[in-house]
Amino acid sequence: MLLKNLWCGKMSLRVGMASATVFGLLLLAACGGDSGTSAPSDNGTSDSEEIQSSSSSSKVESSSSVILSGDSHEESSSSSSSSLKSVSSSSKQLSSSSSEKNGDGWSWDVPKECRFNPNITYGTMTDSRDNKVYKTVKIGNQVWMAENLNYADSVKTPSLLKRSWCYNNKAENCAVAGRLYTWAAAIDSVKLATDADNPQDCGFDKAWNCTLPAKVQGICPDGWHLPTQVEWNTLFAEVGGELEAGKILKAQTGWNGTDSVGFSALPAGGRDNGGQFGADGNFAYFWCSNSAGSFYASYMFLDYTEYAGLEPGLKDTAFSVRCLKDL
Repeated sequence: MLLKNLWCGKMSLRVGMASATVFGLLLLAACGGDSGTSAPSDNGTSDSEEIQSSSSSSKVESSSSVILSGDSHEESSSSSSSSLKSVSSSSKQLSSSSSEKNGDGWSWDVPKECRFNPNITYGTMTDSRDNKVYKTVKIGNQVWMAENLNYADSVKTPSLLKRSWCYNNKAENCAVAGRLYTWAAAIDSVKLATDADNPQDCGFDKAWNCTLPAKVQGICPDGWHLPTQVEWNTLFAEVGGELEAGKILKAQTGWNGTDSVGFSALPAGGRDNGGQFGADGNFAYFWCSNSAGSFYASYMFLDYTEYAGLEPGLKDTAFSVRCLKDL
């Protein structure tokens, strides 16, 4: 614990120094300094290429007024899907406003180990596919991953090819809050389509009547699965209902949560269909296994209120994944 406190303390100092540096650069720009940087676009790399090259080639994308939507490059050639569309009925917007994020302590420079609740006794599990170790937590009768999935092998799992990303295409961000996946990637659509006994063609702009099994392993490790709406609602009920669940499920630092049960949700944001990232520091989004038609699937969201809810979102939007242990 002492070592963790020292480490996280040093990281906090580093974040403070970084903030001062950013302020200095902004001041320089305001006084007529060089501002000749251009806004980058999505580099279009696969997940394996992204891990190798993101630290040298990717740049932060501005998305302060973009609405979360799907990625038209993944499973549909329809040109109409390339325009920005609302991810849900409430049209939650991507936001990367530094004044909103930094005021409540969110920074990608803080290691995930510093975000867990020190008063919770976590378990651990190892994903045999890549030997990554995840913290787990028991909440009621459910056992959840206490951090977001960060699985990226598109050779073993072809569903991931060009369907998962690190926030802002920076590999170090995946180490903090896991990867962002389209719904097709989350349910492992290629595996479903090639199932010899019950093939299902699911994903963005696919069959309306896609019939998923009651339990969808998706891209979760063996013994774990992608949660259903019912299972998310069970979690909400365990922590006092959806009107209070948001406060309880969010991490104690980075935003305004109590994390009293150790779920430790981080505001990891998402990725829209234009390749832009946003909402980090303000929103968390997690896929459900439930389809809601050809273009939509259900997701769970957390924001700066105490509320946690379920809504339909475009299947080709990229969100986080939390896996639930099989009973």
